[in-house]
Amino acid sequence: MLTRKQHQLLLYIDDHLRRTGYSPSFDEMKDALELRSKSGIHRLISALEERGFLRRHHHRARALEVLRLPNMGTEVTAATGTAFLPAVLNQGQKGLEGAFSEASVANDLQTVSIPLYGRIAAGLPIEAMQDDSDRIDVPVSLLGTGEHYALTVAGDSMIEAGILDGDIAIIRRRETAENGQIIVALIDEQEVTLKKLRRRGSMIALEAANRDYETRIFPAERVHIQGRLIALFRQY
Repeated sequence: MLTRKQHQLLLYIDDHLRRTGYSPSFDEMKDALELRSKSGIHRLISALEERGFLRRHHHRARALEVLRLPNMGTEVTAATGTAFLPAVLNQGQKGLEGAFSEASVANDLQTVSIPLYGRIAAGLPIEAMQDDSDRIDVPVSLLGTGEHYALTVAGDSMIEAGILDGDIAIIRRRETAENGQIIVALIDEQEVTLKKLRRRGSMIALEAANRDYETRIFPAERVHIQGRLIALFRQY
């Protein structure tokens, strides 16, 4: 059982990690929860660590890892007895209308079936891979708004980002991304690759996460973003 503030902070950190790839600062967390001091954030993080929801990497700056999310039902606060309802996108739900109503609160064991396309090094545009005969079930709690698909990773160009050959990348389809985010990029309408995005003026750099691979730089008009990595599945 989490308090309302603990629950809010956990969801905020998880959302920030998914959007940016790194954890929020203490000032950002303080402002997001409308607290007066950062000491309150320290106490909340310590409580979440003790309960097994969060891990703090002490030797890295701004390094928080969400280990698990609570069941996406109502979480009753010990202090007030009131319920905090997180926004959850149910299967088939468009947008977030009614996201805080009881009807839209889903259990984190619920899944949504999304298309599983080919290997990402196959050298084909996503549109050429669109065969919905292969699908994968993904927990609702991993997804947000928008359309999603999955790709099987081929190769070792992103191993230093923890992305291994054979992993299944869960992608949120979108045409824009921020610097530092890992994207699916379509190059010259022919080649698809999973790389970290860097913009350099009118150029786009696609960075590997493996020192054996060079950064590839293209004029912006040659690169089309086809989605952003939000999760990985791995089988052992």
